[in-house]
Amino acid sequence: MDNYTMLQFFEWYYPADGSLWNHFAAEAARLKSMGFDAVWLPPAHKGMEGGKSSGYDSYDLYDLGEFDQKGSVRTKYGTKEELIAAVKQAQEAGLNVYSDIVLNHMGGADEKETVTVREVTPENRNEFVSEPKQIEAYTRFTFPGRGGKYSAFVWDYQCFSGVDYNAATEETAIYSIQNEYGDGWQDVLDLENGNFDYLMLSDIDFRNPHVREELKRWGEWFYETVGMDGFRLDAIKHMDPQFFVEWLDHLRGKYNREFYSVGEYWAPYDLPSMHQYIESTGGRMSLFDAPLQGNFFRASKERENFDLRAIFEDTLVQTHPELAVTLVENHDTQPLQSLEQTVEHWFRPLAYALILLREAGYPCVFYTDLYGSTYSDEGNDGQVHDITLEKLEGLETLLFVRKNISYGQQTDYFEAQDSIGWVRGGDDDHENSGCAVVLSIGGDTARNMEIGARHAGKTFVDYMGHFDHEIIIPENGWAEFPVKGSSLSVWAVKMQ
Repeated sequence: MDNYTMLQFFEWYYPADGSLWNHFAAEAARLKSMGFDAVWLPPAHKGMEGGKSSGYDSYDLYDLGEFDQKGSVRTKYGTKEELIAAVKQAQEAGLNVYSDIVLNHMGGADEKETVTVREVTPENRNEFVSEPKQIEAYTRFTFPGRGGKYSAFVWDYQCFSGVDYNAATEETAIYSIQNEYGDGWQDVLDLENGNFDYLMLSDIDFRNPHVREELKRWGEWFYETVGMDGFRLDAIKHMDPQFFVEWLDHLRGKYNREFYSVGEYWAPYDLPSMHQYIESTGGRMSLFDAPLQGNFFRASKERENFDLRAIFEDTLVQTHPELAVTLVENHDTQPLQSLEQTVEHWFRPLAYALILLREAGYPCVFYTDLYGSTYSDEGNDGQVHDITLEKLEGLETLLFVRKNISYGQQTDYFEAQDSIGWVRGGDDDHENSGCAVVLSIGGDTARNMEIGARHAGKTFVDYMGHFDHEIIIPENGWAEFPVKGSSLSVWAVKMQ
């Protein structure tokens, strides 16, 4: 089988000009030719900020850029018609399309309700600091701009487990809603803050069976409307894991389709919790390898003081490679964002080699590394910062090597703290396959590695272009493969 690669086709600061769906349609064929097999698209529905919303502040799941709501017909990314056309064009080009699904919370309610709540301590949401009291909460969603088209379901306070704003007093706090389905939080696996069910806005209560049924109906409508191939599931650590067991089983059973799914359980330094989630959901979805991204971040900061031999320690790709989606960056970790943990530019080529050129994991490339990005925003220091993210030189070469060359048995040479290497021996299904990869976070060095006797007499060159000389592989298949400091080299058969 060919190596598969996913692309996250957006970043947080993509311009709010309605152009993304058309941009995707125009790029689809080129992306396929570059070696991508699947594309993860941002949330397609209308958010509470209308045409400016990135989609993670869900307002109306049924509005894909069709109705005049929240000050705009289109979403940040375009119209419903443009989305459907782009997905169709991408699939015709041979790409799978994964849609970002945001079902943890909703925002921008149309009406207020008088709701009974108990206030909790933010650092320990299981600790109530008030008796039951009434507040005015924005919890009634009637979607007047849509007028009941596609669904007449009205969301009210019985559909939510918590809010963070009292409109009567204009006070901000975390309030646990007392409804007929519970007087506390739902059980979630993440124990941060005592219970991390509540994340933001109006928190959806999955104990309400009417909510679960409505979201299954919406899933059917969304698939039948857009025709996506799979899902990226947002904020799953804040949700009852059994909801997605039920939701995915329903859709997969009804349509007899795999619906490849990857969940965002962002726990960079808590691998056991990720294992617990996998067990709880019966391995129904892959997870982003947040611990590996955390290791990349640390390595890029610590430079030669980091032990490269430990780069895969305590990571999902090490323990559950079949469920690990590996990544270097995403829209949350990029500079000035909520989970900012940016991998330094110098280390990114090395990090991409570590996810693209090895056997294990399903790698996901980030939009800015392919296209670059320039934006300004306020940081945690209260100052406005101008950010320029350069597109990553050599990324397209790594994608070519992954798709065409990086096959066969993998042998690791993780012998030095500041320099590691591995070989892929090649296979019979991919002509000229097989490569030797060397990384250094210290100085110039070389690794003596066995590429295999099947390559004896072949001429190998550095595909990254850091060396001009060629290596003739000896009869025994062993050779010395050099690498420059703070860099990587990929040695493979010279193409005629």
